[in-house]
Amino acid sequence: MVNGLLPLLDPLRGSNAWAVAFKLLLAVLFGGLIGLERRRKRRPAGFRTHILVCVGVTLAFCTNIFLFDLFAKLFPAGYDKLDISRLGAQVINGIGFLGAGTIIITGRHQVVGLTTAAGLWASACMGLAIGAGYFECATIAFVFIYLTITGFNNVEKKFTERSKNMNIYIIVQSSDDIKEVTDRLESLKITVYDVEITNIRELASQPPALFIESGLPERSPHSDVIMALAAIDGVISVEEV
Repeated sequence: MVNGLLPLLDPLRGSNAWAVAFKLLLAVLFGGLIGLERRRKRRPAGFRTHILVCVGVTLAFCTNIFLFDLFAKLFPAGYDKLDISRLGAQVINGIGFLGAGTIIITGRHQVVGLTTAAGLWASACMGLAIGAGYFECATIAFVFIYLTITGFNNVEKKFTERSKNMNIYIIVQSSDDIKEVTDRLESLKITVYDVEITNIRELASQPPALFIESGLPERSPHSDVIMALAAIDGVISVEEV
Protein backbone atom coordinates (compact mmCIF):
# COMPACT_ATOMS: atom_id res chain seq x y z
CA MET A 1 0.00 0.00 0.00
CA VAL A 2 2.84 2.37 0.86
CA ASN A 3 4.55 1.69 -2.47
CA GLY A 4 1.31 2.48 -4.22
CA LEU A 5 1.09 5.86 -2.54
CA LEU A 6 4.65 6.93 -3.31
CA PRO A 7 4.02 7.72 -7.01
CA LEU A 8 1.18 10.02 -5.97
CA LEU A 9 3.68 12.15 -4.05
CA ASP A 10 6.05 12.59 -7.00
CA PRO A 11 4.31 15.72 -8.36
CA LEU A 12 4.77 17.30 -4.92
CA ARG A 13 8.53 16.84 -4.94
CA GLY A 14 9.13 19.49 -7.61
CA SER A 15 9.34 23.27 -7.54
CA ASN A 16 5.91 24.28 -8.83
CA ALA A 17 3.61 26.41 -6.69
CA TRP A 18 1.47 23.50 -5.44
CA ALA A 19 4.55 21.49 -4.48
CA VAL A 20 6.00 24.48 -2.61
CA ALA A 21 2.73 25.07 -0.77
CA PHE A 22 2.59 21.41 0.26
CA LYS A 23 6.21 21.42 1.47
CA LEU A 24 5.76 24.58 3.53
CA LEU A 25 2.46 23.34 4.98
CA LEU A 26 4.18 20.11 5.98
CA ALA A 27 6.98 22.16 7.57
CA VAL A 28 4.41 24.11 9.61
CA LEU A 29 2.70 20.89 10.70
CA PHE A 30 5.77 18.86 11.62
CA GLY A 31 7.72 21.78 13.10
CA GLY A 32 4.68 22.83 15.10
CA LEU A 33 4.08 19.36 16.52
CA ILE A 34 7.67 19.12 17.72
CA GLY A 35 7.49 22.64 19.10
CA LEU A 36 4.30 21.88 21.01
CA GLU A 37 5.94 18.90 22.68
CA ARG A 38 8.91 21.05 23.69
CA ARG A 39 6.67 23.85 24.90
CA ARG A 40 4.56 21.54 27.02
CA LYS A 41 7.77 20.63 28.83
CA ARG A 42 8.51 24.34 29.35
CA ARG A 43 11.51 24.45 27.03
CA PRO A 44 12.44 27.92 25.72
CA ALA A 45 12.32 26.99 22.01
CA GLY A 46 8.66 26.16 21.57
CA PHE A 47 5.79 26.10 19.08
CA ARG A 48 6.35 29.17 16.91
CA THR A 49 10.15 28.97 17.03
CA HIS A 50 10.19 25.42 15.67
CA ILE A 51 7.71 26.35 12.93
CA LEU A 52 9.76 29.34 11.81
CA VAL A 53 13.00 27.37 11.69
CA CYS A 54 11.40 24.45 9.84
CA VAL A 55 9.68 26.77 7.34
CA GLY A 56 12.92 28.69 6.82
CA VAL A 57 14.94 25.58 6.08
CA THR A 58 12.25 24.29 3.71
CA LEU A 59 12.18 27.63 1.96
CA ALA A 60 15.96 27.67 1.56
CA PHE A 61 16.03 24.20 0.03
CA CYS A 62 13.11 24.96 -2.30
CA THR A 63 15.04 28.01 -3.47
CA ASN A 64 18.13 25.89 -4.06
CA ILE A 65 16.14 23.44 -6.19
CA PHE A 66 14.64 26.33 -8.15
CA LEU A 67 18.06 27.87 -8.80
CA PHE A 68 19.50 24.55 -9.93
CA ASP A 69 16.63 24.09 -12.41
CA LEU A 70 17.02 27.68 -13.59
CA PHE A 71 20.75 27.37 -14.24
CA ALA A 72 20.21 24.04 -15.96
CA LYS A 73 18.10 25.88 -18.51
CA LEU A 74 20.49 28.82 -18.87
CA PHE A 75 23.71 26.79 -18.96
CA PRO A 76 22.79 23.29 -20.16
CA ALA A 77 26.41 22.39 -20.97
CA GLY A 78 27.95 22.93 -17.56
CA TYR A 79 25.22 23.52 -15.01
CA ASP A 80 26.27 20.46 -13.01
CA LYS A 81 29.60 22.15 -12.19
CA LEU A 82 28.04 25.30 -10.80
CA ASP A 83 27.81 25.84 -7.07
CA ILE A 84 25.01 28.36 -6.79
CA SER A 85 24.35 27.91 -3.09
CA ARG A 86 27.61 29.20 -1.58
CA LEU A 87 26.61 32.85 -1.29
CA GLY A 88 23.19 31.98 0.13
CA ALA A 89 24.79 29.65 2.66
CA GLN A 90 27.04 32.45 3.89
CA VAL A 91 24.07 34.79 4.20
CA ILE A 92 22.20 32.27 6.34
CA ASN A 93 25.25 31.76 8.56
CA GLY A 94 25.63 35.50 8.99
CA ILE A 95 21.99 35.94 9.95
CA GLY A 96 22.54 33.28 12.63
CA PHE A 97 24.94 35.62 14.42
CA LEU A 98 22.49 38.49 14.11
CA GLY A 99 19.67 36.37 15.53
CA ALA A 100 21.83 35.28 18.45
CA GLY A 101 22.07 38.91 19.50
CA THR A 102 18.31 39.07 20.02
CA ILE A 103 18.27 36.14 22.48
CA ILE A 104 18.71 36.99 26.15
CA ILE A 105 18.21 35.19 29.45
CA THR A 106 16.47 37.35 32.02
CA GLY A 107 17.01 37.31 35.77
CA ARG A 108 13.80 35.31 36.03
CA HIS A 109 15.25 32.42 34.02
CA GLN A 110 13.20 33.44 30.99
CA VAL A 111 14.70 33.00 27.55
CA VAL A 112 13.33 35.76 25.35
CA GLY A 113 13.98 36.60 21.72
CA LEU A 114 13.99 33.08 20.27
CA THR A 115 10.95 33.70 18.08
CA THR A 116 12.45 36.99 16.89
CA ALA A 117 15.72 35.24 16.03
CA ALA A 118 13.88 32.48 14.18
CA GLY A 119 11.82 35.10 12.36
CA LEU A 120 14.99 36.90 11.27
CA TRP A 121 16.47 33.68 9.97
CA ALA A 122 13.28 32.69 8.13
CA SER A 123 13.07 36.20 6.65
CA ALA A 124 16.64 35.85 5.39
CA CYS A 125 15.68 32.61 3.64
CA MET A 126 12.67 34.40 2.20
CA GLY A 127 14.99 37.10 0.89
CA LEU A 128 17.08 34.47 -0.86
CA ALA A 129 13.97 33.18 -2.61
CA ILE A 130 13.01 36.71 -3.68
CA GLY A 131 16.53 37.39 -4.93
CA ALA A 132 16.45 34.18 -6.93
CA GLY A 133 13.21 35.24 -8.56
CA TYR A 134 11.28 32.46 -6.86
CA PHE A 135 8.42 34.82 -6.09
CA GLU A 136 5.66 32.26 -5.66
CA CYS A 137 7.69 30.36 -3.07
CA ALA A 138 8.54 33.55 -1.17
CA THR A 139 4.89 34.63 -1.20
CA ILE A 140 3.60 31.34 0.16
CA ALA A 141 6.35 31.29 2.79
CA PHE A 142 5.50 34.85 3.83
CA VAL A 143 1.90 33.82 4.53
CA PHE A 144 3.01 30.90 6.72
CA ILE A 145 5.65 32.94 8.56
CA TYR A 146 3.30 35.86 9.19
CA LEU A 147 0.53 33.60 10.46
CA THR A 148 2.99 31.81 12.72
CA ILE A 149 4.20 35.03 14.34
CA THR A 150 0.83 36.77 14.66
CA GLY A 151 -1.78 34.06 14.98
CA PHE A 152 -0.24 31.02 16.63
CA ASN A 153 0.59 32.61 19.98
CA ASN A 154 -2.92 31.92 21.32
CA VAL A 155 -2.75 28.36 20.02
CA GLU A 156 0.51 27.85 21.91
CA LYS A 157 -0.96 29.26 25.11
CA LYS A 158 -4.02 27.01 24.83
CA PHE A 159 -1.90 23.88 24.58
CA THR A 160 0.49 24.86 27.38
CA GLU A 161 -2.16 26.01 29.89
CA ARG A 162 -2.68 22.43 31.07
CA SER A 163 0.82 21.03 30.56
CA LYS A 164 2.19 18.95 33.42
CA ASN A 165 5.37 20.96 33.93
CA MET A 166 5.29 24.50 35.26
CA ASN A 167 8.00 27.03 36.11
CA ILE A 168 7.04 29.66 38.68
CA TYR A 169 8.77 32.90 39.69
CA ILE A 170 7.73 34.17 43.13
CA ILE A 171 8.83 37.16 45.21
CA VAL A 172 8.11 36.85 48.93
CA GLN A 173 8.47 39.33 51.76
CA SER A 174 11.02 37.35 53.76
CA SER A 175 12.78 34.01 53.91
CA ASP A 176 10.20 32.85 56.48
CA ASP A 177 7.57 32.83 53.73
CA ILE A 178 9.47 30.31 51.58
CA LYS A 179 8.29 27.37 53.66
CA GLU A 180 4.69 28.58 53.40
CA VAL A 181 5.01 28.62 49.61
CA THR A 182 6.40 25.07 49.49
CA ASP A 183 3.73 23.90 51.94
CA ARG A 184 1.02 25.37 49.72
CA LEU A 185 2.45 23.59 46.69
CA GLU A 186 2.53 20.35 48.66
CA SER A 187 -1.11 20.81 49.69
CA LEU A 188 -2.00 21.17 46.01
CA LYS A 189 -0.19 17.85 45.36
CA ILE A 190 2.36 19.62 43.18
CA THR A 191 5.77 18.00 42.91
CA VAL A 192 8.62 20.45 43.39
CA TYR A 193 11.62 19.45 41.28
CA ASP A 194 13.88 22.35 42.18
CA VAL A 195 13.80 25.62 44.13
CA GLU A 196 16.37 28.32 43.49
CA ILE A 197 16.73 31.71 45.17
CA THR A 198 17.66 33.83 42.16
CA ASN A 199 18.90 36.92 44.05
CA ILE A 200 20.85 35.19 46.80
CA ARG A 201 23.54 37.91 46.86
CA GLU A 202 21.05 40.74 47.32
CA LEU A 203 18.96 39.25 50.15
CA ALA A 204 20.18 41.91 52.58
CA SER A 205 18.54 44.66 50.51
CA GLN A 206 15.90 42.83 48.46
CA PRO A 207 13.11 40.34 49.27
CA PRO A 208 13.74 36.70 48.30
CA ALA A 209 12.90 35.76 44.70
CA LEU A 210 12.25 32.08 44.03
CA PHE A 211 12.42 30.16 40.79
CA ILE A 212 10.50 26.89 41.19
CA GLU A 213 10.40 23.98 38.74
CA SER A 214 7.33 21.88 39.44
CA GLY A 215 5.12 19.10 38.14
CA LEU A 216 1.33 19.37 38.34
CA PRO A 217 -1.07 16.51 39.03
CA GLU A 218 -3.45 15.52 36.23
CA ARG A 219 -2.49 18.62 34.24
CA SER A 220 -4.27 21.11 36.47
CA PRO A 221 -4.90 24.61 35.10
CA HIS A 222 -1.84 26.77 35.65
CA SER A 223 -4.02 29.76 36.52
CA ASP A 224 -5.39 27.91 39.56
CA VAL A 225 -1.87 27.39 40.87
CA ILE A 226 -1.01 31.06 40.38
CA MET A 227 -4.15 32.15 42.24
CA ALA A 228 -3.46 29.75 45.13
CA LEU A 229 0.07 31.07 45.56
CA ALA A 230 -0.99 34.70 45.19
CA ALA A 231 -3.42 34.21 48.10
CA ILE A 232 -0.51 33.67 50.52
CA ASP A 233 -0.01 36.75 52.71
CA GLY A 234 3.76 36.79 52.35
CA VAL A 235 3.77 36.62 48.53
CA ILE A 236 4.50 39.94 46.82
CA SER A 237 4.18 38.71 43.25
CA VAL A 238 3.92 35.42 41.37
CA GLU A 239 4.02 34.60 37.68
CA GLU A 240 4.61 31.69 35.37
CA VAL A 241 7.79 31.84 33.34
